[in-house]
This record gives sequence, structure tokens and C-alpha cells, in this order.
Amino acid sequence: MRVFPAWLAIATLGLVTLAAGHPVARRCLCFSPGFSSAAGNPCVMTLSRSVSAAVLARDARYRRDIADLTPKLVEIRRDLHQHPELSNREERTAKLVAERLRALGLEVKTGIAHHGVIGVLRGGKPGQVIAIRADLDALPIEEARDTPYKSRNPGVMHACGHDAHTTVALGVAEILAKYRADLPGAVKFIFQPAEEGPPRGERGGAKMMIEEGALDAPAPDAIFGLHCMPMLESGSIGYCETAAMASADRFLITVRGKKVHGAYPHEGVDAIVTAAAVIEQLQTIRSRRIDTQAPLVLSIGSIHGGNRFNILADEVRMEGTARTLDPDVHARIEPLMRQILKGVTESHGASYELDYERIVPVTVNNPQLVAQMLPTIRRIVGDERALAMRPQMGAEDFSYFANRVPAFFYFLGVGNKAKGITAMLHTPDFDVDEQCLPVGVEVMAAMATDWLEAAARRP
Repeated sequence: MRVFPAWLAIATLGLVTLAAGHPVARRCLCFSPGFSSAAGNPCVMTLSRSVSAAVLARDARYRRDIADLTPKLVEIRRDLHQHPELSNREERTAKLVAERLRALGLEVKTGIAHHGVIGVLRGGKPGQVIAIRADLDALPIEEARDTPYKSRNPGVMHACGHDAHTTVALGVAEILAKYRADLPGAVKFIFQPAEEGPPRGERGGAKMMIEEGALDAPAPDAIFGLHCMPMLESGSIGYCETAAMASADRFLITVRGKKVHGAYPHEGVDAIVTAAAVIEQLQTIRSRRIDTQAPLVLSIGSIHGGNRFNILADEVRMEGTARTLDPDVHARIEPLMRQILKGVTESHGASYELDYERIVPVTVNNPQLVAQMLPTIRRIVGDERALAMRPQMGAEDFSYFANRVPAFFYFLGVGNKAKGITAMLHTPDFDVDEQCLPVGVEVMAAMATDWLEAAARRP
């Protein structure tokens, strides 16, 4: 950490940057002769390294252009919000994205994993490749919030903020395209369908995009992604240094017994009693079989069995989910479940079937990449709005990209208590404060540019 004298901070920032209202400028505009390192002192400039006047001037240009672009960002987001499309059905959304990328002069490829779109922006100088991923699909939820941009598709809404994610990525493409001559390397925009999961019986999402070449020609050297976070106020950025989002597994357990009259239970095998014992014992995986410091959620979400009050059920079906933030724990869940199921059902004279589906792995950030990008985030939004967060137990198939390429997945604050925008993701009242859009664009554009320039400086 460096603490700069006031005169040097002001001289370095320059009048142009100060006039532009840059966060670093605002924090360092202090004429007190003494700088304090105390937390909360507005006269403290805490940067991991000095920021060049050229970088600050570039930030000012980006901010000015993004301010001019903001009405268009709002228009795009509202258009997407009014026309949500379910997973593997994002035809209109993909067409809109492809048209805008082509208009910016990007190399565009469509039809990847059904409706995926890739746009490549090649800079004017040689260098490496940074990827930016956004997701396209909506959810089967009836929107409750009454706004001018309310969903026009009954029973479908953007309740997870993918309309904002797509808008931010399109905004970044527009800003960087304007300055492509200055970029060393290339930016690969990956617009992914079916993040929420393809319909039963279909394939889709990040894994399918990768299989169909999303990380090829050009192959990215690193990748960024973001997610809306209503728990964070608009204008802030949340981050995790390693694990950011949990894995998500789905399982279906079928317990089979022997049907018999309820008056003679000893003549049959009660599948309901057996299932109850299974549920109880499965919870010991969390409490007794893994490290107590390792986060794990194992939940039964539905249970069905029996068809009459005086007949013991011969079959019970249970569905549930398992989630963890530890890849090693993730690998152990299914074997431990099978061990418990075998022991419990045999002890009751029953049998079982387990259909276990690993939907997505843990989303793990590259710690070196996070450390590299944090100064950029703090420079753009200010130290007080760059917030370390606990990992989230929700899941993201961005994890498939992160397993292949060094990745940084972070959270964009979209909440606004004053406006009543506080509803959680995947709820009928979810919305975003549209003031988050220019912030999202500025942070991502600055990160991409900083990363490419740093890569170009490396020997």
C-alpha cells in the first residue's frame, strides 16, 4: 500500500480527471497537509500501485461515453425484460445480441448450443484474449411487479437479472469497440443460453457451448462474468477470492418395499418408514461424515408415496438437491449417499434406486486474477463500494468456464431500498435498479482493458 502526499495525488490525477468526477479523484481531493491511514478518512489514497495519468484519463473517457450510452442501456434492458425467453428458447434475444455485435464490427458466430452467440473484438495491437460471459435466458415465473417494462410473455420473466447481464456485456462491447485501435489483443464476448438449465430431455448451457467450441479460436487466456445481487446496493461490487458459487446436484431416490394391508405390517415392507429413516440418515453426511467447516446443504424437496390410508406403500419417490462450496466434498456426496441408502434399505428389507445428476460444479475464482483485478474495481467504484462477500450457495454453470480458464466471477449490486427494489432472485417481485447498468459497464470495460494491457506488458 502506498500513501501519497496530497500535492502529488492531485498533480497525478490532473484537472481533466478531477473534472470527470473519478472516484480516485474524489477520494484524494484533500488539501490537508497531513494524510492519515485511519479507515474512513476521505483524504487517504490507498492503491496497490500508482495509477498513471494515462489510465485515469482513459477512465474519464470511458465514464463520459458510458454516461452518453446509459439511455440506450436502459432501452436495451427494458426491451429484453419485456420479451423474456426460457432456456433453449432464446431466439429473439440471441438475434438482438447478434445484430448489435455485428453493427459494432465484431466477428459474430451464432447457433452455438442452440441460441448461443459469440462476438470477437480484435484490438489494434497484438496481445492475449480476455473473455466476457453473459447469460440470456429467463425463468418460468409470473411477474408481479407493475412497471412500464413488465414482461409481456405470460408466465415468463427475467427474475434472475440475465437481461441486465446481457445489457452490461453489450455496453462493454460498444465502449471497447470505440477504442479498439488502442486495445492490445482481443475481447471474446460469450452470450450463453440455458444458464438456468435446459428443459428435461434436452442439452444446453455452458457445458454444451464449450463442447461446441466457445473456448476455441481464439482461445481466451482468462474470463470474467458477473451476476446481479439484490442484497448489494446499486453501484457496489461484491467479490469472493476463491469459491464464489456452490455446486448444484439433483437426485431422485426411489425406495421400494412390499405393499400390504395396514393391519398386517409384518407381512410387508413399509416404504414410507424406510424412506423416513433414509431422510434422517442422509443428514448425517453433513453432521458426521465431512469436515464441519466445509459448507454443505443436502435437502429433500419433495416426497411422494402411497395411495390409501390403510395400505402400506410399496414405493416412495424423493427428490432433492445437494450443494457445496468444496470440490472435494462435492466428489464425496454421491458415494456417501449410496452407502447410506444401501445400509438403511437392507436393514428394513427394502431396496432402492438412486438417479444422481451433477448439474454444475463449484464456481471457483482464480485468486491471482481476483487480486490483479481488485485495484481496478476499487479505482472505479471506490474502496467503500468494493465489498468482500461470503460465497453464495446458489449455483452457476459459469463454473464450467472457470474449470477451463482462469476466471473471476463477481457480483453487481442492483438493489435500491429507497426505490423499493429489494426482492430476491427467482421471485415474482425481482427487479434491478437501472443505475447499476453504467456501473456494470464501466467496471467490466476497465477490467478487460487493464487485463489486456497488463498481459501485453508481461515478457
